[in-house]
Amino acid sequence: MQPFEVHILGCGSALPTRKHLPSAQVVNLRGKLLLIDCGEGAQLAWRHTGLNWQHITHVFLSHAHGDHVFGLPGLLSTMGLLGRTAPLFIHGPSNLQTFIEFTRTHFCADIDYEIHYQAIDTTQHQLIFEDRSMEVWSLPLQHRVPCCGYLIKEKPGLPHIRREMIDYYQIPTWAIGRIKEGDDWTTAEGELIPNSRLTTPADPVRSYAYCSDTMAIPLLAEWCQDVTLMYHEATYADAETALAEKYGHSTARQAATCARNAHARQLLIGHYSARYENEQILLNEAKEVFANTILANEKLRITL
Repeated sequence: MQPFEVHILGCGSALPTRKHLPSAQVVNLRGKLLLIDCGEGAQLAWRHTGLNWQHITHVFLSHAHGDHVFGLPGLLSTMGLLGRTAPLFIHGPSNLQTFIEFTRTHFCADIDYEIHYQAIDTTQHQLIFEDRSMEVWSLPLQHRVPCCGYLIKEKPGLPHIRREMIDYYQIPTWAIGRIKEGDDWTTAEGELIPNSRLTTPADPVRSYAYCSDTMAIPLLAEWCQDVTLMYHEATYADAETALAEKYGHSTARQAATCARNAHARQLLIGHYSARYENEQILLNEAKEVFANTILANEKLRITL
């Protein structure tokens, strides 16, 4: 099975702590690296992943708050210093475009690669990027500024060839591609060998939902139905529900409710308020609603 991994670079909230860095994640989907948000310290945390940041093809930003973007100027500069030439595509709300252009002009004027910015309508759930292996959909969120999350869907793969059957019927190499596409095979004696005997089903399709800063939104569960892994901010515990509503955030219980309603396979919570020295209270409250919940932590790698 091709890799589909989520690497956590930072999972804290606005106030830096000695324990957590601000929001940043890397998704490795079949060897293609996607950076999701880029808080301070992201490129230092990246060093622990073993991944090559020159292989980043796309950056997806959720909103114009510093704890989600202040690490980006440094990363863009470092890529230039290391000789990057491949273009970089950055996606995010329209009010971040000026920030990207300012960074490009004043701090990365001599880089040798192009930066392309795609402004996203944060009010629409829509396809914003696709290639042969994936689709990326925007997830409208409700925060104090325009904000969106991202749903990354793996495209279905082809069935697997049963090598012993290929060898048994002496099927030539040129026919294997057609069999993967669904063709049957007819032997020299005229016997029809159905495709089902020559192949096994393709690997299950996997998906990842990144639900950044947001209040509880019922529609979010509908957009993320049957997601393999959901990351949902869980800034506060139940006791701070009023603060969550005031500042446009969610509690751990609200995050778990979203995952349960989405029939997610697993929930990953993060974006912890600095008030919590131990996030166990958040995990406990989330598990009361959705048992398969885990805490995000720097250096965590989850394989879907």
